[in-house]
Amino acid sequence: MAFLDLFPFTRGHLLVVPKPHAERLTELPAASQNSLIRTLDTMCRRSERLTPDYNVALNAGAAAGQIIFHVHFHIIPRYGEANPFHPSSRTRLSEAEAQSLIAQLSPA
Repeated sequence: MAFLDLFPFTRGHLLVVPKPHAERLTELPAASQNSLIRTLDTMCRRSERLTPDYNVALNAGAAAGQIIFHVHFHIIPRYGEANPFHPSSRTRLSEAEAQSLIAQLSPA
């Protein structure tokens, strides 16, 4: 499944998450990994509606920055701003902006 990050680094920041629980990608069965990557591909293609540039990130383990211990990928659209992975606070996504993004990212 995929959904908007509640505290996005940039406009359109998405999370791609498998339904079965696993802390790490390597703990998922192969079929779940394949499904996750197919969904990641779909959502990357949809993110290109916002901008052709984006980061895909996976944090595996606390020392790597993982704070939610359920495997997930981040898709972070880039709009020419500086590195979005800075420690400053992030602003909560508004309902209006969420609805606008959902409309842009939904299946065509």
